[in-house]
Amino acid sequence: MNVDDVRLSFDSGSLLVLNVVLAAIMLGIALDTSVDDFRRALRAPKAMAVGIAAQFLALPAVTWLLTLLLDPAPSIALGMILVACCPPGNISNVLTHRAGGDVALSVSMTAVSNVFAIVLMPLNFAFWGSRSDDTRALLRSVELDGLGMVVQIALIIGLPFVLGIWAAQKAPGFASRAQPWVKNGSLLALLAFIVAGLAGNFADFLDYIGLVLLAVFLHDAIALGLGYLCGWASGLPEYSRRAVSFEVGIRNAGLGLGLVMTFFDGLGGMGIVAGWWGIWDIVAGLLLATVWSRRTATRKVTA
Repeated sequence: MNVDDVRLSFDSGSLLVLNVVLAAIMLGIALDTSVDDFRRALRAPKAMAVGIAAQFLALPAVTWLLTLLLDPAPSIALGMILVACCPPGNISNVLTHRAGGDVALSVSMTAVSNVFAIVLMPLNFAFWGSRSDDTRALLRSVELDGLGMVVQIALIIGLPFVLGIWAAQKAPGFASRAQPWVKNGSLLALLAFIVAGLAGNFADFLDYIGLVLLAVFLHDAIALGLGYLCGWASGLPEYSRRAVSFEVGIRNAGLGLGLVMTFFDGLGGMGIVAGWWGIWDIVAGLLLATVWSRRTATRKVTA
């Protein structure tokens, strides 16, 4: 059977759990976000602009070119594009800290990027997903509900984000105590969900993972490298480049997986790409952060 004909099975209860976990991840980000983070972003407009442009302009475009080069099955190509259009997850902040990068920039960029993603993610996906004949035909075959996707993204990202920032402003003590539990608990719950989901569809995963391994490995490496390259090309110091690298390279693939299950009926290649990316980008990010942690990052641009 072609991977484009495979449908991963997740019941409605599992989808509800996944959406709650994704909302909790956003709540964890918001509880650690303040109005000062947005003010900080305004005080460093160059670094913020580089990171946002790399995420929402460069990465989807480069991903589309990569799908042309690898020529995978259309559902795999769509999965790669969907992941590239996802916002960063809060693991990027942890990895930036471990790598000795600019954590303040990372946190503020994660916050701003997730706000932008409510509108830019569905627009980006619709645009780049329709650039190739095969993926455009696949999009038409599933009759994508664009408005429904925007509403779901707003509920998963926007609502918990607003509630989290409100709680952080009104009850900072409670927010600071709750934030580590919410952030770490939701991340562990997401990893457990992805592992359980892949295990529940293990036969399909084993049958087609060979088609996905190379694509995800290259895609993730390119995403991390693209963030660093954009920081270097724009003259950011090493300290900031590391933050931008993780903001671009670490995507909230769990959100992508939820959208695949909701709007694409668990379309095989898309689901396997999103599920495997959610595991692999943490592994790759930890390896890179460990390497960088052995060398202190310069905080000023050197000639």
